[in-house]
Amino acid sequence: MNLPKTHTLHAVEKDGVLVYEFPAMAALSCVKHGMSTRLGGVSDGIFESMNLSFTRGDTRENVAENYRRFCAAVGVPDERCVMTRQTHSINVRCVTEADAGCGVVRERTYDEVDGLVTDIPELPLVILTADCVPLFFADPKRRVVAAAHSGWRGTAHAIGAKVVRVMQEQYGCDPKDILCGVGPSIGPCCFEVDPPVYEAFAEKPFFDPCCAVDDKNGKYHVNLWELNRRILLSAGIPAENITVGDLCTRCYPDLFWSHRATGGERGSLAGVIALTKD
Repeated sequence: MNLPKTHTLHAVEKDGVLVYEFPAMAALSCVKHGMSTRLGGVSDGIFESMNLSFTRGDTRENVAENYRRFCAAVGVPDERCVMTRQTHSINVRCVTEADAGCGVVRERTYDEVDGLVTDIPELPLVILTADCVPLFFADPKRRVVAAAHSGWRGTAHAIGAKVVRVMQEQYGCDPKDILCGVGPSIGPCCFEVDPPVYEAFAEKPFFDPCCAVDDKNGKYHVNLWELNRRILLSAGIPAENITVGDLCTRCYPDLFWSHRATGGERGSLAGVIALTKD
């Protein structure tokens, strides 16, 4: 298929599996990362073809094979992946060796976790999205990586800033050293909300009028990309360290899973980030 133009992301294809990367993170020798698309998997029906959710009705065998293919394309071990258990919270878990494989090859031992952080090599952190914003973090000096699922609730409660605080307090990271990426998700073109959701953003200190457009019909279009960028700036991340993706999942439903575009009949995208051994 003809891929949409992007000014901030890089598409990589390996063995038929298409993933997107942030160029700044791809340049780090100590980090592997990638964001899946719908392409390159084995699922069929409404899950065709790269569905990475075990909980939406696809067969476990298909999803496990999709993880094997996706992780091979990124270059991380699928059997060691650690998944969130997403509930639109701002809970962040510090991942240890004891968590290896949780959510992929064995049951998770935790609940209500939308962010993951680790300093352990080859322990891939996985988040799932299908319009919500995937956030990625990498500190090459302290050798710490993190990932977070930021839906509108997570954005309103600044989960990105929470991840940065955990990286500072638990791992000694300096925000000035952290690279951040805001991945493919629903864009300002398509994220239309009712007044209560708009007001949840408008009352926050990181909100700016440029982050929303009043449609004059009781609805608002909200820019989750810019809101998350401003949240990261407020946490001390330098502007030049933040890459904001420019691909809307709802605009390209043949390339990405979109909850709104499919009416909820869908699979899930995955984002993964891991430290290398060396």
